[in-house]
Formats: sequence, structure tokens, C-alpha cells
Amino acid sequence: MSTTESLGAPQAKAAKKKASGSSFYLAMRLMPKQERDAMFAIYAFCRRVDDIADDGIGTRAERHEKLEAWRYDLESLYGGQAPGRVAFLAPAIARFGLRKEDFFTILDGMDMDVAEDIVAPDLPTLDLYCERVASAVGRLSIKVFGMEEGPGFDLAHHLGRALQLTNILRDVREDAERGRLYLPREWLDEAGVPCDPHAALSAPGLHRVCARVAVLAHDHFRDAREAMARCDAKAMKPARLMGATYAAILARLERRGWSRPDERVSLPAWQKLWLALRYGMA
Repeated sequence: MSTTESLGAPQAKAAKKKASGSSFYLAMRLMPKQERDAMFAIYAFCRRVDDIADDGIGTRAERHEKLEAWRYDLESLYGGQAPGRVAFLAPAIARFGLRKEDFFTILDGMDMDVAEDIVAPDLPTLDLYCERVASAVGRLSIKVFGMEEGPGFDLAHHLGRALQLTNILRDVREDAERGRLYLPREWLDEAGVPCDPHAALSAPGLHRVCARVAVLAHDHFRDAREAMARCDAKAMKPARLMGATYAAILARLERRGWSRPDERVSLPAWQKLWLALRYGMA
């Protein structure tokens, strides 16, 4: 059964539309069909549970129950029972040995956003959030790439955190509109920035906090590149392209500066094509 068939036509169409506008789309397109279908299924899962966390529909308790329903269906699928809404994941799980605990970890991350609006988490909590919403996705991905778990999980640890920290820096304004602020509390306090999503945007010390988060992201990008160098070059093409794409976004954010969070940063089409040719086709 293909991902499109198992998702259902309307859901598949919506998921593909979202994927086509994402920074991951070109990397997914580089892969052979079976691997690409598996990555599309993982992406569709992440998008659907992320929508529960972010759409604000229903009370927090109701959204928690929606996430628990996904957890229940995953338990059923892995237990050989009727899989319910996660049937579209079955081919990828069977072919690539995707781990149940990684899907559950992603749900734990989404539940962090559902339980309360995250505002100025301390550094350990921020790292835990990145682990759950990003590095766990990386662990699923490396199974599809055909990597060994040891070096693959090391790559997922660092690349997932690098990508998520870049997202946090890119989305400071958008997150503030949701009442969220993912910048670390310790660094906000040191820079004299209020731990309030809206007040932080205009605080004079905000640029110092963002610059420190950018350094942390660069450190993880560096460690991810070192991990990739220890892995099969062919298997690394999608990961190399994802990493290069987000590193380019981070570089554009740094050139823009941190005093203009209203100015959205994205990569132009020519740069995406150049990155695809350089990192995806080599």
C-alpha cells in the first residue's frame, strides 16, 4: 500500500501541499521511491500531530486526548491490532524497522506545547524539547537512510537540535503571537530581556540572546557534519542537503540581524537549487 493510498486522497493532498513548501521537500525528492514514501509518511505523521499542538482548537485537555489517541493507535499497530489512523505508517515501519519509542517521543514533545505555552524554558528543558520534536524525527529518518544506529543516532542528536534551534530563531515573532518564547531563560535573564513573548521582541538585549542561540546551533551543525563524515556518503545525501539548507537559513538570519524579527527569512529558489546540486547530486 502506498503512502497516498493509506493516507486517503484528501489527507494525502493536504500533506503533500505542506511538504512541497517545506525545507525538507528537496531532500525527500532525492530519495528512491520506497525511502521517499517512508519519509513522506514520517513527515505526514509529524505534521498532523504538530497541528494538534499548534491549531489551538479545543481545550488543552481535549488536545492532549487527541495526542493520546495517536499513541493508542501506535500501540495497536505495533501490537498487531487494527492500526486506526496510523495505518499509513505500517509500510514504512515494516520495511525500515522504525521504532515505536521514537514516535512516542515526538508525541511527548507535542504534549509539551499542549500542556502549557512554553515561555523561556531553562536550558535543560529547551534541550529536552529539541530532543523530542526534532532529534527523534532524525532517529526515524536514519533508519530510512539505512544507517547503523550508533553513528546515525549521533547524527540525529546534533542535526535535529541544529535544525530546531534555527527554527526557533526564525520563528521568534510567530511564536510570540502564540504566546510562546523558546529562548532560554538563563540567557534572557543575563541579557536583561523580560521572559514575556511580546515584551522580549523589543528588548535591547534580545540580539545577544539570539546570537548565543545561533552559536549553539552552529556547534550542533559542526558536530552533525563530523558525524556525517563517519557515515556512508550516498546514504548521507538527504541529511547533507537538510543540514546545508538550514545552515544557509541561519546564515541569512545572522546577516539580517536580530533586531528585526518581523522580517521573515527564507531561501530564494536559486539558492535552494544550488544547494540541491551541490549537496544532493554529489
